[in-house]
Amino acid sequence: MLTYTRNARIEWGDCDPAGIVFFPRYFAMFDSCTTALFSQALGMNKHQFLRHYEFQGYPMVDTRAKFYKPTKFGDDVVIETKVSEFRRSSFDVQHRITLDGELCVECFDTRVWAARHPDDPEKIKAKPIPPEVIAKFAGP
Repeated sequence: MLTYTRNARIEWGDCDPAGIVFFPRYFAMFDSCTTALFSQALGMNKHQFLRHYEFQGYPMVDTRAKFYKPTKFGDDVVIETKVSEFRRSSFDVQHRITLDGELCVECFDTRVWAARHPDDPEKIKAKPIPPEVIAKFAGP
């Protein structure tokens, strides 16, 4: 499966008063990397692929993380994001943050491919992920 890799420096705004990353900041990083992964795979930015595939997004319906080693202000980390499994209308994403090759944080989330609900446009409803989207994530 296709993997998106980002090199990032931990900024002061990511940290608590002790200078270590405040855990919700990891989830913001992971969400950004999920969008970057889809942009990389589909060859278009999020605004473009939302319009192209006529859907509203991929909200998270489940998440969990394991914290092995704290990262702190000034650390240069590597974030790797990949889809580990596609299903009919949902998919699993795996994120890993490493520092000097050592695993610091691992996160797993499940997202749903969603469109406006046909009976109530104020709501969303899962819809099948287009096969062409899934194909773009397959390895060579």
